[in-house]
Amino acid sequence: LCLQVPELEKATVRIRQPERVREIIQSLREQGVAKLQVISDFDMTLSRFGCNGRRCPTSHNILDTSRVISEDGKKKLKDLLHYYYPIEIDPNRTLEEKCPLMVEWWTKAHELLVQQKIHKGDIAQIVRESEAILRDGFKEFFDQLHKNNIPLFIFSAGVGDILEEIIRQANVFYSNVNVVSNYMDFNDDGVLTHFRAPLIHTYNKNNTVLQGTGYFQQLSTRTNIILLGDSMGDLTMADGVPSVENILKIGFLNDKVEEQRGKYLDSYDIVLESDETLDVVNGILRYILTE
Repeated sequence: LCLQVPELEKATVRIRQPERVREIIQSLREQGVAKLQVISDFDMTLSRFGCNGRRCPTSHNILDTSRVISEDGKKKLKDLLHYYYPIEIDPNRTLEEKCPLMVEWWTKAHELLVQQKIHKGDIAQIVRESEAILRDGFKEFFDQLHKNNIPLFIFSAGVGDILEEIIRQANVFYSNVNVVSNYMDFNDDGVLTHFRAPLIHTYNKNNTVLQGTGYFQQLSTRTNIILLGDSMGDLTMADGVPSVENILKIGFLNDKVEEQRGKYLDSYDIVLESDETLDVVNGILRYILTE
C-alpha cells in the first residue's frame, strides 16, 4: 500500500491491521468518488494540537481567552477546564461516568460565556487575533473534496460560530462543507443570549444530536466514509449514516501518546501520533481520487 500511498511510510503512522486497511482503501478507490463522504471532528483534528511547543487553542479556548471575556470570567473558565479536562481524557473512567460530567462542564461554560454579553460583531476579530491554526495541508484537503463534490461533514463539540469563522478566514468554507456544532444565539442588538440546543459534547457525537437534521438521509448513496477524529467520542460520528459499506477511521493521537496508544490502535484503523499535518489523509484521498 505504501507504493500507492507513500505518506503511510511516515514515522508518525501506526496501523494494527495493515491488510484490512489496504482492503478498505482499495474498496474506496474502486467504488469511486460518487459513494464517498468525509466526516470529521474539528478541534485538534482539522485544527492543530500544538505549535512551537505550545498548545493551540480549541474553538472554545479562542473565546475563553479572548479580550471580550472579563478577567474573572477567564479565571472561572480556566478552573472548569482544569477540573473537567482530566476527567474527559481519563482512560479509567467509563463513558457512563463521563457523559453527565461533560454535560455539566459544557453547560457551566456556556452559562459563563452568556454572562459576558459577547457581541456577534466581535467574532471575526476574536478569531483573527487568536492562535488558531489549521493543520498543514488543510488547503489541499478542503480543495480536493470541493473539486470532487465530496461532502465534508464537520461534527464538533466546539463553538460553531468560531470554527466556521476559522474556516472562512482560511478561505476554504466551500459549498460542500456542512457543520453541526454548538451555535450561539444573539438578540436583535447582536448580543449573545444563549447557546442553541441540543448541546454537543465530546461523548454524544452520534445520532442522538442529529435527529431532525436529516443530513445523512440526503446522502444515502454515500455509503463509503473516511472518518477523522482525535478522541474516543469521535468514533460514533458516522452512526447516523443509513447503510455504511466501507469506513476508514483515522485517529489523531495528540496527547498522552504512550498511555493512550493501545486504545487508539484498537479503535482506529490508522493512528497518527503527534502529527500536525493532514499529509496521510491527503495521500489517501489523492490515491482514491486519481483515475
